Amino acid sequence: MDDIKIKLALEFTITETDLEDGLAEYDELSVNSLISQILDKSIAIDEIDCKVVEGPNNLEEVDELRVASSAG
Repeated sequence: MDDIKIKLALEFTITETDLEDGLAEYDELSVNSLISQILDKSIAIDEIDCKVVEGPNNLEEVDELRVASSAG
């Protein structure tokens, strides 16, 4: 059987603390790599191309959002 390609859009809301905990638990630096690791460990996907298209992709970007919202 040939490989099957699935493309999807996923949107979720997460607290800053939970994001920090998830990144630490999987030892990842970005949301892209965190989601890739979760999918790989859950269903053993061979190739994963995960991209954040909106919202912060790492803790530095989370900090920048926090600073921007405090200033505004």
